[in-house]
Amino acid sequence: MTKSRVITHGCRLNAFESGIIEKVLLSENVQNTFVFNTCAVTEEAVRQARQSIRKMKRKNPDCKIIVSGCAAQISPDIFAEMPEVERVIGNEEKLQPNSYLVKSDSKRIEVGDIFANKPISNFPASQNSNRTRAFLQVQQGCDHRCTFCIIPFGRGNSRSIPTDFLVSEIQKLLNRGHKEVVLTGVDISSYGLDLGIHDGLGKLVTALLKEFPADGRLRLSSLDPAVNDSSLLSILNKDHRLMPHIHLSIQSGNNIILKRMKRRHSFSDVISLCEKLRQARPGIILGADLITGFPTETAEMFQNTIRVAEKAGLTYLHVFPYSPRIGTPAAKMPQVNYNTRKQRAKLLRKIGLNKQANYFSSLIGSFANIVCEPKGRGYTEHYAPVRFVEIAKPGEIKKVKIVDNKMDFLFVEPA
Repeated sequence: MTKSRVITHGCRLNAFESGIIEKVLLSENVQNTFVFNTCAVTEEAVRQARQSIRKMKRKNPDCKIIVSGCAAQISPDIFAEMPEVERVIGNEEKLQPNSYLVKSDSKRIEVGDIFANKPISNFPASQNSNRTRAFLQVQQGCDHRCTFCIIPFGRGNSRSIPTDFLVSEIQKLLNRGHKEVVLTGVDISSYGLDLGIHDGLGKLVTALLKEFPADGRLRLSSLDPAVNDSSLLSILNKDHRLMPHIHLSIQSGNNIILKRMKRRHSFSDVISLCEKLRQARPGIILGADLITGFPTETAEMFQNTIRVAEKAGLTYLHVFPYSPRIGTPAAKMPQVNYNTRKQRAKLLRKIGLNKQANYFSSLIGSFANIVCEPKGRGYTEHYAPVRFVEIAKPGEIKKVKIVDNKMDFLFVEPA
């Protein structure tokens, strides 16, 4: 029998949940089954998932294929209609062991109401022996309705995992030897709101860091620039175990486009937050998600996105040309020409690569502390990817000297 596998598409939260699914498949002795944990952020992501499913079935004609994830939650029928697919399960169902025990009377589609008023399930942190960094889910879902985004319909409303449970999970991860933990979720900036906690993310980080050793490292996934969390700024200033790298979900630098996106921040809000972050932690490195060619975006509006990248001092730019998602309000707005969207994305990516290259070049000759990962890889405190001149033991924290800039990564040697 063929060993079962999980094929992950999409975000870090999906990767976290795939780790849980892998454990379920192993514990339930599920054989010869491929679980596709899909993404729904764009129509292209759905198309790629369907293509991948067909390819897998051609290579493994006797296997069973189960589809889950956001695309399955939002559009279960398009997967259920595929002859290659045995079963389609929703985002809640995919974490339940019995979902993978396919029987003769099993429903072909098992997708529940994602907006049902249920607390988030307290599933244990995933453990992946191939990585020294661990991911810990702290929150699920999103209460906002950005006009370009379908994800709330795949993940439901925002729900937080209680702090005491997360503290116990952090203890387990540290005891297993993980030196670095990344907090993940759909909208981690909203952590605690459903629990009645103000500045919840900062308070959670403060509680978690009490468990970390002196050389431990805690990272945050993407933050919403509309949220000003004074507790987070305070702990960023006081505790250097919280890594000096913040990624922001900015999307655009134009206020009109931001309103049409139904974002809750403005150009000036982004600049103000970035200034506060630098005051709290001098030398911090900032990155952002940015969308080009959103409906009605003019050339002048696009220039405002370039301006926000410059004025906010962003280093890592994750650039996406706008992709219409059926079922979202933005898909019905006047669309920008496809080639224009791509051209603007290409220009913004070039700007981002230049910013990254200049930053990497400035690091040559300096020192950093790296959590060593397999295959001689790792990341600096500021999330710059590195390659070791000499392979290091995974899990070790090494002080290294940065000796060369290879554009996509830095070469380092033992200090």
